[in-house]
Amino acid sequence: MSFLRDNLAAFMFGGMILCMLIGFPAAFSLAAAGLAFGFLGIELSLLHPDFLGNLTYQLFGIVSNDLLLSIPFFTLMGAILEKCGLAEDLLDSIGQLFGPVRGGLSYAVIFVGAVLGAITGTVAASVIAMGVIALPTMLKYGYSTRHALGVIAASGTITQVIPPSLVLVVLADQLGRSVGDMYAGAIGPSLIQIGLFTAWVAFLSIFRPHEVPALPREARTLRGLALWIKCARGIVPSLGLIFLVLGTIFMGWATPTEAGALGVVGALLLAAMNRTLNRKLVYEAMATTMRITAMVVYILIGARVFSLVFNGVGGREWIADLLASLPGEQLGFLIFVNLFIFVLAFFLDFFEIAFIVIPLLTPAAERLGIDLVWFGVLICANVQTSFMHPPFGFALFYLRRIAPPSIKSSELYWGAIPWVALQLVLVAILIFWPSSVTYWLGTSH
Repeated sequence: MSFLRDNLAAFMFGGMILCMLIGFPAAFSLAAAGLAFGFLGIELSLLHPDFLGNLTYQLFGIVSNDLLLSIPFFTLMGAILEKCGLAEDLLDSIGQLFGPVRGGLSYAVIFVGAVLGAITGTVAASVIAMGVIALPTMLKYGYSTRHALGVIAASGTITQVIPPSLVLVVLADQLGRSVGDMYAGAIGPSLIQIGLFTAWVAFLSIFRPHEVPALPREARTLRGLALWIKCARGIVPSLGLIFLVLGTIFMGWATPTEAGALGVVGALLLAAMNRTLNRKLVYEAMATTMRITAMVVYILIGARVFSLVFNGVGGREWIADLLASLPGEQLGFLIFVNLFIFVLAFFLDFFEIAFIVIPLLTPAAERLGIDLVWFGVLICANVQTSFMHPPFGFALFYLRRIAPPSIKSSELYWGAIPWVALQLVLVAILIFWPSSVTYWLGTSH
């Protein structure tokens, strides 16, 4: 019994992982583990019976958190933009612009992925939109199947690092930092990631040009002024929406929740301008928002139940002592944590990692003097690889759903590997060059 009392936190953590590996839903695994070990803690005299009464305050804290209101707003904005036709205009015009260059369609996909990431904040919207529009064109004009699948999936995951990413909103809440600081800190990594992706396409265009051919002249139907007018028609409204969401946050004119609401209004206006705003679009966007928001709230409730009991039986101190004693101090801690999260991302999605793991890592990070904004952006860059991991990456699932049946899943997985490697290069850059994040924080104040 004394061994159990002294190591209850470790048993609790192991029990939660076991429930998830069995396949039990994450939200209910967390809540079940929390309640079961809570009652066990009471029986072992580690907790007072009144301790579980704190759950009511924890749950009220979730429903009264204004920051979390931004999640349904940003989700609704992304769902509307996914269906309104904006991505089609952007990909068509930018593809024509870069068409004469080897790898031009790949550059267009990366650029449009970055723009969509800055106005939708959701991976599904970007991957599905670009997969439906760009994949048939890339395959038609001789692009390597693996490369086409990889660049579309990877460019969709740029969304996770580029503000107004939902990942950054959730991490800001879990780390106790402002969303504005998280968004500002992500500017440098976003630019670095876009640079890495374009550099890889440039490398292929030089050393493997047959994989990324230029568009033939007959496929470039727009030229001169007509091309630039079409590009402006897609880009200018997008930049306006980016300013409406991000500009108002950075300038202090709106909170993230208010900016999200403005973004929804802007998305509805863009849909109206594209003549795609109708009852079906609004209903489907609202249904998507409802499902995602409900999932997030249930996981967060389960995580609060688990974390309350886990901290009550000494779990926070156990994790902090364990991680703070790693060799190499800050560097050793960051390398271990990122390897740990990279492995976890094979089995858990982002929200589960954010609500379960991040609160356990934060005390050790603070003890080692790590800037929590840098830490959060670094974790964000790492977690985005979970969307590209074969075989469970969500971006791969989305792309598999809309790819032609003739394309084998193995092609999709092999195509993802170079882009996962590039994302890991980004993680390494952020670890060894923290000013790539912290430099931008001064601009947000």
